[in-house]
Amino acid sequence: MAFLEINNVNKRFGQFVAVEDFNLKVERGEFVSFLGPSGCGKTTTLRMVAGFEMPTDGKILINGADVTHKPPNQRNVGMVFQSYALFPNMTVADNIGFGLKVARKGKSEIAKVVDEMLALIHMESFRQRYPYQMSGGQQQRVALARALAIHPQVLLLDEPLSALDAKIRVELRTEIRAIQQKLGITTIYVTHDQEEALSLSDRIVVMKDGHIEQVGSPFQIYNFPETPFVASFVGTLNVVDAVARDPQSGALTVDGQEIHTAQPLTVSTGQTVRVAVRPEMLRMTANSGSNGINELSGTVDTVTFLGSIVRVQVRLEKSKLFFDMFNNPHLVPPQVGEKLTVYFPREACLVV
Repeated sequence: MAFLEINNVNKRFGQFVAVEDFNLKVERGEFVSFLGPSGCGKTTTLRMVAGFEMPTDGKILINGADVTHKPPNQRNVGMVFQSYALFPNMTVADNIGFGLKVARKGKSEIAKVVDEMLALIHMESFRQRYPYQMSGGQQQRVALARALAIHPQVLLLDEPLSALDAKIRVELRTEIRAIQQKLGITTIYVTHDQEEALSLSDRIVVMKDGHIEQVGSPFQIYNFPETPFVASFVGTLNVVDAVARDPQSGALTVDGQEIHTAQPLTVSTGQTVRVAVRPEMLRMTANSGSNGINELSGTVDTVTFLGSIVRVQVRLEKSKLFFDMFNNPHLVPPQVGEKLTVYFPREACLVV
């Protein structure tokens, strides 16, 4: 039996369906991210697990116990919010120990746990500081420690890094994952940031309009998207219109140039389809002696310097493709207006 089960859960607000037919099983110690655009239902689902919202239908079980209609304080879950939600009139130590105080734990036990949590987040010297005396990243570390201090069965994080700057986000997500793995705590993490989801998760649940689009490991989600939405939402993607020339052999034409998919097409000859290729699959040179390589020729439209990479956009006739090159100070990138051929394997050609 899975440690956390969300079975046939629906949530409606009046006539609006926020979450529909949500089914998920999460194993003990697993880190699962809910990924999707704003309004897709990911936070509503998290709030139902926490007990802040009640499902319209369905059941939620934690460690075999039905908690569907239990209030938050009877579920033994820890919650970390986007806005930190620290008590401004309390010190760091008092914030971390607040849940234990509410649970009527003894002073010695509270002090011991607070010491452990401060050591866990490497903020021992901040014990007597107040929230206004700390940066956003430091406040979020304290919020995480407060959620963990009650030794919850499940840790829930609702876009905890979205209010922080880019460098701090990278640092904190590494710390969150390290702490989660150290404690072995079952974790649900809500985010709209695909990089966060891909780097943190054991599995990702991609959501759209209240539905689950796909569940899988980061590798599966990125490399083998099951729906057009997942293909376009996760990672960057070149998407162009193509015409099926010979569906059985996977032959297509893009602006009059022929390419092939690795598998036969389930469309009719002459039908227009959408073809997607990840930019990292495009190369300026073909591997010598390789078979099954597609090539498309065009003109360099733009060259954008992005620090560690250089992004090159190639215009065909109507379509445009872009790819990224590693910045090499000893290698001159393509120039605007230059004729250029890009190569990619048939396996990289996805019909979406």
